[in-house]
Amino acid sequence: MVENSTDQFFKSTVLGHPSGLFVLFFTEMWERFSYYGMRSLLVLFLTASLFDEGWGWPREHAMALFGSYVGLVYLSTMMGGYFADKIIGFRYAVLVGALLMTLGHASMAVETQWSIYLGLGLLVIGNGFFKPNMTSIISEMYKDRPEKKDGAYTIFYMGVNAGAFIGIILCGYLGEQVGWSLGFGLAGIFMLFGLIQFWLAQNIFGNIGLKPVKGDANSIEALDNDKRVPFTNWQLGLILLMVALGMLWILNAPATTISEGKINLFSFLGANGNNIAILTALGLFLVLLIYRFTQYSNITRDKLIAVSFFALLSVFFWAIFEQSPGTLTIFARDYTDRTLDGTTATIFRVGNSCMVLIPLAIITWVLFLLFKQTFAQYKWANIVLSFSFIIVWGIAIWMLVNQFNDDNLEIPASWFASLNSLYIITLAPLFSKWWESKYNPSANGKYGIGMLLLALGMACVAFGAMGIEPGAKTASVSIIWLILVYLFHTMGELCISPVGLSYVSKLVPARMIAFMFGVWYLAVAIGMKGAGVFGENIDKVADENGISYFFWILTIVSAIVAVFAFVMKPIIKKLMHGVH
Repeated sequence: MVENSTDQFFKSTVLGHPSGLFVLFFTEMWERFSYYGMRSLLVLFLTASLFDEGWGWPREHAMALFGSYVGLVYLSTMMGGYFADKIIGFRYAVLVGALLMTLGHASMAVETQWSIYLGLGLLVIGNGFFKPNMTSIISEMYKDRPEKKDGAYTIFYMGVNAGAFIGIILCGYLGEQVGWSLGFGLAGIFMLFGLIQFWLAQNIFGNIGLKPVKGDANSIEALDNDKRVPFTNWQLGLILLMVALGMLWILNAPATTISEGKINLFSFLGANGNNIAILTALGLFLVLLIYRFTQYSNITRDKLIAVSFFALLSVFFWAIFEQSPGTLTIFARDYTDRTLDGTTATIFRVGNSCMVLIPLAIITWVLFLLFKQTFAQYKWANIVLSFSFIIVWGIAIWMLVNQFNDDNLEIPASWFASLNSLYIITLAPLFSKWWESKYNPSANGKYGIGMLLLALGMACVAFGAMGIEPGAKTASVSIIWLILVYLFHTMGELCISPVGLSYVSKLVPARMIAFMFGVWYLAVAIGMKGAGVFGENIDKVADENGISYFFWILTIVSAIVAVFAFVMKPIIKKLMHGVH
């Protein structure tokens, strides 16, 4: 065997995969636990009354801050990916990101104005270092075993969703029922566990992810023969201008909203300065993108146009899908009847106990398998991981006992968001089989179906809210509508989210993948900020026409984008040049 060949990682396996995959699995699981656990509480905390120890912000202000936060989370991945590729390597980028996020969660737990803003800033930067580099390590680990890569990413994706599910359930319960700082603090504790476990077990990855070596003859750049179109000085200058405008806008927009116009970096552009700044940045970006398309060979250009088309659709998808931690959570808190008693309460207690304990039991079994394989060599990493599971089991059992002892059970508003991860874990294998069958839809078909499912989900909550009068601040809508929303939205996500990145890797020349992933994450970031912009207007629409009208607008937008995806199928199929 060649020294440093990736075959070395298959000497120690768990469920047929390298033990190192499961070190990444648990690190990512705790990171997603912390990210989604905190995110599920952010808007609730900001909009909770001072009596409930929140900040008492209007929904418009909370959604403005939330939109910029999640948008920056995705923009920061480009920075983190660059530093990892060029300077510090994947492994140290993960460690730096995990440390910054741990500090960010700790800062959030203090709950002062400056500590919350500082915490959000640290979480944005930390996520940028962490998020893109975990999957890069997996890719390197399976370089010589491509046939097992799909299975590896499936296992990893399960870890992502298991962490998100448990994090929303436990952090949401503690934050809403006990105290906000405990919810934020718990997220930080488990991020710390993930950091320590990864640090202690990092040698399991051999030379993967160490500092990059310059001038590698086997690098992607050296092996790729596609026509090269280097960025000229004027193009780099344009990129810097666009980035500066975009970053200033994404920071300034919530500041202007929250300060009610007192803070506005673009005031010199007039009352619509924020809009002028971002539209200028987007306009320059489109000009540069179109110009560069003209410089490539015809086939490469066509494929890049197809990727850009899917990126555009993704902007609309994420802008509507990401209403979950914002307007849908607000709807759960203020407009949904979450109090249960009698038989319905018993059904919920039993169902929720199964939802929590069965996934925890399965993941603990996986931990035991990893423990058997790696304890001798990585004793302390396994002890830290085991200790973290003892804590999470203790909190979960304590929460479930409290719910069984509560005569008038109230479902936490954040609980509904956990359904997304539960549905993904349940439905992902079915969708995977669909994609492998002869009924596998085209790329446009998947996007169209995904947007239709998104529209169907929004139609459910819009229909359920039809009885709510304009201006009403509370109501008692049945929980079934939110359960259905998350079911349809998750199916839509399974049609679009994993498929998009797959098409980038299939359509883009190897040398340009990093750049086009950057364009892709830019589209996701715009969508995330768009979710906040939609959410900022919920009160204006609800006061004038009723909250149902707000959700009908999102339904119609989703349906229009779905039709557009279907109509464009022949054109995009031609541009893809046989790529399926």
